[in-house]
Amino acid sequence: MSDEKTQPIGPGPADEPTVPVAGPSAGVPADESPAAANLAAENTVAENPKSENAPAAALGDADSGPQAAAEPDAPTLADGVKRRISGAGAVIGVLLVLLGFTLAVQLKSNSADESYNSLREEDLYVILTDLDSRAARLRQDINELEATRRELASGASSRDQILKEAQERADDIGILAGTLKAQGTGITLRFADGSGPITAEHLLNAVQELRGAGAEAIQIDGTGGSVRVIASTHFTGADGGGIDVDGVRLTGPYTVTAIGPEDLDKAMEFRGGVVDDVTGDGGTVIVSEPHPVDITAVRGTPNLEYAKPVS
Repeated sequence: MSDEKTQPIGPGPADEPTVPVAGPSAGVPADESPAAANLAAENTVAENPKSENAPAAALGDADSGPQAAAEPDAPTLADGVKRRISGAGAVIGVLLVLLGFTLAVQLKSNSADESYNSLREEDLYVILTDLDSRAARLRQDINELEATRRELASGASSRDQILKEAQERADDIGILAGTLKAQGTGITLRFADGSGPITAEHLLNAVQELRGAGAEAIQIDGTGGSVRVIASTHFTGADGGGIDVDGVRLTGPYTVTAIGPEDLDKAMEFRGGVVDDVTGDGGTVIVSEPHPVDITAVRGTPNLEYAKPVS
């Protein structure tokens, strides 16, 4: 048997004394579990109610550390949901505006079509025919304008051609105005007194009938001179006999020369015409067959005082 003595259990000379941990968990051995540390922290809070954050510090949780306390305004799930709802609302608003515009256009189109729905088939046919006629006229105008453009582009309307056309138009106006002599196929009417005299009304009716039949130039001859008939020609009875034509006193017999269509003589001889009118009043009138005639009486160039051309 050994002579060693049994020593009591306890701290020996070489053992380091146990140092208590400072803080709210003082007195708790280091080898105790975290649950025991949490229980001690809760007891400390119960003893000191003002330390509301003590359990979080005692737990040592990573989420309750200094980094979590420094970010109190971090975005949350609710903020993301709000942003998505706001964007969706804007898209819905745009779609509603487009839908309203489409409905307005559709309603307007339907109201325009209803004006034709109430028309009869005959009315629609008339409208369609009128549109076809307008389209045909527009196509004809387009063709004419294109032809004119081609002529101008190709140089067909040269300066000489333009001058020639202008001269021809000036000649036509000169004949109608009585400033130029004229010749062509026409007729003559010879008026003479009979049982009744030839009056200014007889000559006026003859001129009107000739113009109505298409006469382009007319001249009246009588004892005392010749007068070219124009648009302003007037007839009055002269004192002492005879007829005053545009201030020229003429006495019979009278000869009216006219250039126009080949059937001028027929226009004078129809029932109730010039021949019947003169013979019915006791005078005499002889109508010649159409033949080449000359009109030599001319008027001076008119000096218009009131009328001006429109440019």
